[in-house]
Order: sequence, then structure tokens, then C-alpha cells
Amino acid sequence: MTEIYDQGQHQEPEPAKWSVSEWHGRTLIDCDGEKIGKLQDVYVDVETDEPQFATVKEGFIGRHLTFVPLGGVQIGPDDLQVQVTKERVRTAPDIEMHGEELSQADESTLYHHFEMNYTPIDTESGRRLARR
Repeated sequence: MTEIYDQGQHQEPEPAKWSVSEWHGRTLIDCDGEKIGKLQDVYVDVETDEPQFATVKEGFIGRHLTFVPLGGVQIGPDDLQVQVTKERVRTAPDIEMHGEELSQADESTLYHHFEMNYTPIDTESGRRLARR
């Protein structure tokens, strides 16, 4: 058996690869292990293609989509654990979807609610997020 070594250079393990198809329908749980809901969509940063937010459906009657930040997400066999509390998600602003994209103002509102840095990008739309 032949083993290949990287000429003495130590490489850090790569972060887990994410796949929207694998995440769709999984349960999101908060940092305390409380169930938030089933993942509907993933929104990525258009510059880095890194996942930034997921949407979940909340409520039984008149369900609506709620955004949940994915920074520091832990991938389990059956669920995804996020680094925020269920209460923080519950108090997130209601965002009305206009087609497939969020407005720049809605993006800014989401980032600020979850105390994340937000800088619009230098494009015509200025939007950072795209649904995958």
C-alpha cells in the first residue's frame, strides 16, 4: 500500500462541505437544543458562497418563514444546531419576500437583529444574500 504525504507540510482539515440538498428539510435546533423548525431554504453570501441564513416555517396556522443565522452551525446526523436562541429567532423581524430575493433594507434589518456585521456589496443591487 502506498501512502502519499504532503512533502512535510501540515494542512488543516477542511471545514465540512455543505450541500443545500442535504440540509433541506432537516430540523434546526437552537444553541440550547430547542427545536426551531424545519429548514426550507439556505441563503448564501454572494461573494463567498458561504451559508449565512436559513429559513424555517413557524406556527401551525398561518405559517410564515423566519430567517435563522447559520454562522457556526453544527451539522448533526439528523439536525443542524445554530448558535442563537429560539427566542432570538422568534423575535426576528417579519420579512416579506418579493420574488426570490430580499431587499437591501431587509438584509440589513436581519443582520442587525442578529448582531452580525452588514456591509452592502458594490453591485447594482447592493444585496449580499442569494437563495440556493
